[in-house]
Amino acid sequence: MSLAAYCVICCRRIGTSTSPPKSSNYWKDIRNIIKVTGSLILGGSLFLTYEALALKKSLTLDTQVVEREKMKSYIYVNTVPIDKRENHGILYQARKELHKAVRKVLATSAKILQGPFADTFSTVDLEEHECAVWLLLRKSRSDDSAARAQAVREMLAARHWHDYQYRTIAQACDLRTVIGLARSKESDLRFFLRPPPLPSLKEDSTIEEELRHLLASLPQTELDECIRYFTSLALSESSQSLAAQKGGLWCFGGNGLPYAESFGEVPSAAVEMFCLDALVKHSEISTHCDKIEANGGLQLLQRLYQLHKDCPKVQRNIMRIIGNMALNEHLHSPIVQSGWVSILAEAMKSQDIMEASHAARTLANLDRETVREKYQDGVYVLHPQYRTSQPIKADVLFVHGLMGAAFKTWRQQDNDQVLNDQVSEDESRYTACWPKTWLARDCPTLRIISVEYDTSLSDWRARCPMERKSIAFRSNELLRKLRAAGVGDRPVIWVSHSMGGLLVKKMLLEASRKPELSTVISNTRGMVFYSVPHRGSHLAEFSVNVRYLLFPSLEVKELSKGNAPPRGSWGRLSYGGEGGTF
Repeated sequence: MSLAAYCVICCRRIGTSTSPPKSSNYWKDIRNIIKVTGSLILGGSLFLTYEALALKKSLTLDTQVVEREKMKSYIYVNTVPIDKRENHGILYQARKELHKAVRKVLATSAKILQGPFADTFSTVDLEEHECAVWLLLRKSRSDDSAARAQAVREMLAARHWHDYQYRTIAQACDLRTVIGLARSKESDLRFFLRPPPLPSLKEDSTIEEELRHLLASLPQTELDECIRYFTSLALSESSQSLAAQKGGLWCFGGNGLPYAESFGEVPSAAVEMFCLDALVKHSEISTHCDKIEANGGLQLLQRLYQLHKDCPKVQRNIMRIIGNMALNEHLHSPIVQSGWVSILAEAMKSQDIMEASHAARTLANLDRETVREKYQDGVYVLHPQYRTSQPIKADVLFVHGLMGAAFKTWRQQDNDQVLNDQVSEDESRYTACWPKTWLARDCPTLRIISVEYDTSLSDWRARCPMERKSIAFRSNELLRKLRAAGVGDRPVIWVSHSMGGLLVKKMLLEASRKPELSTVISNTRGMVFYSVPHRGSHLAEFSVNVRYLLFPSLEVKELSKGNAPPRGSWGRLSYGGEGGTF
């Protein structure tokens, strides 16, 4: 009979607690059971969920049974909740002793596994498929990166494992292995531990108040105007004060229209969005990311993410924050320990392109095993989003234009008839993002990147009223982010729409002036322009003429026909040793 059976038979619950017997043999028997349990943990059970049950009589175990069972990854014991009324009886004392023994055994096990014998696994009476699990875990900790990658592939290839074996890997694998599994297309979600229980909110506190408290804990000095603006909105005491700070619903040139649009929402939901907007900006600063983590931000954002499963905009902003925090390697361990990997792995399998792409960006930033590049906010890899052994031969960059976005600009036209016919499920006839679906299928050796930046037609629609970003400013910002993503290390093809074409030309012009960015110029192989106003836009000119009503944004003003760049600057660029006229 197995030890698990012995435990189930011999461990029973006592309805009421009595004082412990005076016989010293009773406590000696309990300690013997505790020692046996500890040896089982040391022998191979790294993680054990247990519940101490009262024992009515001593228990004798066959040592051969222990020898066979000690290498098992899990020992299942039926448990019952402990009655609080029994906290001063035999049950309480046994549980206390067991806790002490387990803590000592786990500490000893950790030292042994980290010592010179970390690569030694006993296989006495070990079943073949269980031996494979531990051998793969050992291989995944190899000093050779190729061996570690092979271990991950072998874990993914296994199809005969039981649930407890997946849980063994989930509990025993290291950070590099769990990230590798999450970035693999064939991964089983049982490889990932579910997020640990979230800490309870403070008494009489709400998530809105917790978000404000988190924001208030972040440095408030040496911030740009937009970060201060979003932070001040989020820290306002009420929705009325929000309206007052924004200048009322009819403020000309301010930010009243977005607030008017959200006026019908629940006030707390609107404030939560302002908090998230501010946290996105703060998370772009490395030292602020440390503060967010230290003040429980990872757990708070996870709670908010779970509560707003029906609100993609909230979830995307949270993903942006976690993705920005993942740019800091010293925060990788807290991110993994807080349970975000299982959430990201599940999001990677989503049919929603935006959700999957945000998760892919975060996991790529966490993956320092196979990814050298870092993807900053607004830079998304559409392909390949998973780990791949296929070499990447070239980069294709998609840059949207005025009022565009990284995903929606490149979608197939919205057609109700197409959607009603459910053609959207057939990727050969309909796609929500053709670069990700069709281009990746036709040219799998390309890395396809889409960038995103905020634009607006009018200052009425500006997310930040103080934000006045010119094309020159945006081009330098995008160029810095793209270079961090490794753009320029291999051949590059630029695909742009509308104002995005002007940004591309300005980026190349700036790169030609900086020796450290010369590879961006030398590796540029081609450019594709969709409706790019090389000589200015009549629509922009009209908007400027009625500027007193529309309050055109700086981007629109720069697109006006009278503000067209001279032919000697953007009009002619030299790339790859050849001149190109645009």
